[in-house]
Amino acid sequence: MTSPASDALLSPADVRELAAALGVRPTKQRGQNFVIDANTVRRIVRTAEVRPEDVVVEVGPGLGSLTLALLEVADRVTAVEIDDVLAAALPATIAARMPDRADRFALVHSDAMHVTELPGPAPTALVANLPYNVAVPVLLHMLATFPTIERTLVMVQSEVADRLAAGPGSKVYGVPSVKANWYAEVKRAGAIGRNVFWPAPNVDSGLVSLVRRAEPVKTTASRDEVFAVVDAAFAQRRKTLRAALAGWAGSAAAAEAALVAAGVSPQARGESLTVEEFAAIAENAVADNAENAVADNADNADNEESTRS
Repeated sequence: MTSPASDALLSPADVRELAAALGVRPTKQRGQNFVIDANTVRRIVRTAEVRPEDVVVEVGPGLGSLTLALLEVADRVTAVEIDDVLAAALPATIAARMPDRADRFALVHSDAMHVTELPGPAPTALVANLPYNVAVPVLLHMLATFPTIERTLVMVQSEVADRLAAGPGSKVYGVPSVKANWYAEVKRAGAIGRNVFWPAPNVDSGLVSLVRRAEPVKTTASRDEVFAVVDAAFAQRRKTLRAALAGWAGSAAAAEAALVAAGVSPQARGESLTVEEFAAIAENAVADNAENAVADNADNADNEESTRS
């Protein structure tokens, strides 16, 4: 495959001209900050380790800066864009600047949180400059919905990047950290300066790399059951798990029983637990509930038998 001309990517002037022609003004409501630096988007593609055989899904392509850089390398790129004006304009931008790759591009005009299928081959990578205000839910939705995504690189607010990549014991370890780790090995992959965006944001940005686990977390509990434990543990993160999980388990005593069975101290706090330990708690609560259900069914059967007698 021959590389496209170096001027195929958007310069700062190109971005502003495109925006002006479309009457587009980046909005805080949708967390829009357009990347205007060609070196930055190529760096993102390199850091994402995009390969010639990859089918990449991009969320929030905006005016197409990162999209064009992805098309230089990947086999196919599918972009998901919610904005009506941007979605309508992007295919023409691709066709004009990279005509020999235009047939490798597809657009899905939708809210990424509602996307459940994509055109063409299944995606193998997710690369995106995610809007700051919806970054975590969009990331988790895409990982859950498209299990063929093996590698992910997202650009997010620096604080969000820290939370996603945090490990147990960190002050910023929380719900995003555990849920992301359910799907993948997560790490910080670099920092991005404010001056590569238009308009320049008031916060720093960071890159987060997620490589899907070769094997899922070993547990008989479902993802939803595990995530329910995680949500409950961090909803009251200053409390011990015995207290924090009381509502989830039905009582503090039931929470303690599940914790002890999982090998977790009832006095521990959520910020100290691995995703595997959260899974063990969920599994033991599920097991307890199943045993209770069997016992209740047996009691009901005995009562019915007594009534008939």
